Amino acid sequence: MPKELFAIFGDPVSHSKSPLMHNWAFRGLGYPGCYTRYRLPDGEKLREMFFALGLRGVNVTVPHKEAAYRACDELDSFARQVGAVNTVVEREGRLYGYNTDAPGFLRAIETLGGKDVLFLGAGGTARATAAVLREAGYRVTLLNRSAARLEPFREAGFEVHTWEDFRPRPFDLVVNMTSAGLKDEALPAPEALLKPVLKEAKGAVDVVYGRQTPFLALAKAYGLPAKDGSDMLLYQGVIAFDLFTGGRFSPEEIEEWMCKAFDE
Repeated sequence: MPKELFAIFGDPVSHSKSPLMHNWAFRGLGYPGCYTRYRLPDGEKLREMFFALGLRGVNVTVPHKEAAYRACDELDSFARQVGAVNTVVEREGRLYGYNTDAPGFLRAIETLGGKDVLFLGAGGTARATAAVLREAGYRVTLLNRSAARLEPFREAGFEVHTWEDFRPRPFDLVVNMTSAGLKDEALPAPEALLKPVLKEAKGAVDVVYGRQTPFLALAKAYGLPAKDGSDMLLYQGVIAFDLFTGGRFSPEEIEEWMCKAFDE
């Protein structure tokens, strides 16, 4: 039986653990699938490359989640609401878009406690997770360099600030929603703003995974419980795999096999 081909699109993408996770699950569960990675510099070519490569599904990482939204023929209600897609599945020549980031993130932070959250950044990942967290009873504030990126959040009723007008206050959780620290030593906001916030916070999360970013190092310097994006990656991956395989396996089965990727 020929294998179905899946991939992750992004830029950068060489660091991604998604191929390991999905291939462990394909092998362990006996599904005829193979998952690879593809660096996509131009998100507007996502649809073209999807069909050129003969894919059945993709995950989409930074910076192309909003481009993925535009590339799809059909969107689930949540993806339509937040304007960002990170999972695409082909069915009969049409692309169906979903957002598995937000439920994955929600599960990842449930054990940290607290309901007052500061997001650093206002990209596609932040749009999805802010909506889900608000529905779950969290208060989400967003801090971003530029005002333009914040406008959709402002219109949706979130508290938003640029670096210029932000006044630090205590938050339960501070989350880096940007790619800062993924391939450089950058912080997601000026250190002068981050230090007073982290000093009063109860925890910190970085959606970047697989390395200690400058943001996580700064949080740990203040003694905060801090975690990278590995749990979010795992939990959103379980949901994506379920979509890729048409609901043939239980979440527990998928998670059991995907977890093995983090031992390598």
